[in-house]
Amino acid sequence: MKTTAFTSFLKAFHRETPDEIDSIDVRHRDRVFKVVVKRAAAARRLTLRIRGTTGDIVLTIPTKASLRQAHDFAQRHAEWLANRLARIPQRTPFLPGARIPLRGVEHILHHCPKRAERTGPVWVERVDGALSICASGEPVHFERRVADYLRREARRDIEQAVSRHAAKAGRRPISLSLRDTSSRWGSCSAKGALNFSWRLILAPSFVLDYLAAHETAHLRHHDHSENFWALTKSLCPRTEEAEAWLKAHGAQLHRYGRRAVADEAPAINAE
Repeated sequence: MKTTAFTSFLKAFHRETPDEIDSIDVRHRDRVFKVVVKRAAAARRLTLRIRGTTGDIVLTIPTKASLRQAHDFAQRHAEWLANRLARIPQRTPFLPGARIPLRGVEHILHHCPKRAERTGPVWVERVDGALSICASGEPVHFERRVADYLRREARRDIEQAVSRHAAKAGRRPISLSLRDTSSRWGSCSAKGALNFSWRLILAPSFVLDYLAAHETAHLRHHDHSENFWALTKSLCPRTEEAEAWLKAHGAQLHRYGRRAVADEAPAINAE
């Protein structure tokens, strides 16, 4: 095989490799957006998405599409990108002075180097009349300690709620885990393993209680049938109120602290 032919073969093979990732720049007025271009064997058209909790822009294209096509498509939707990015809430890291909700009530984060008689490195008290989450130790550990505290509180509240609902439902989960999920607040596997987002500790307590009831009800009814909803509402009378709260405010919970998983805003597809 001649060198030129072999080179062409390699380029063609590289272009058609599934899940190849490139990036392009898209300009809108005085801004430049970096767009990650992902080739997918299953893609039949160009799809532009923004990961709503991070602002990452992803353009999925068929394996045979060119970067020129990708760039032209993304550039045509530069204004859409700018508008969508402007609507993403600014992140609130767990740093001193930040205001975050705990069980739906705003708290101020404070760094308190000495913990005095405290039994743990993080605690809640009033500072200058305001509810505060205080963390001791070196400043470099502040963010991690606050995040660990919130996860511990979430596990405690969720385990208590699930235990209470499971006793009424007559079914108990085989396990319970916490993650930083973005597409679901909770889930129940076919074997009865429950999983929840730790961020539920940021929401009002009745919202966390509803999610615990919802997933516990799935232990009896692994669907969304009338029987499932009847059981869920019997476990949590505030089901409709909690669902309305999540629809209106749930997305805001993803702005706090760091996250490992990203959500996605609605997509734009090729015409």
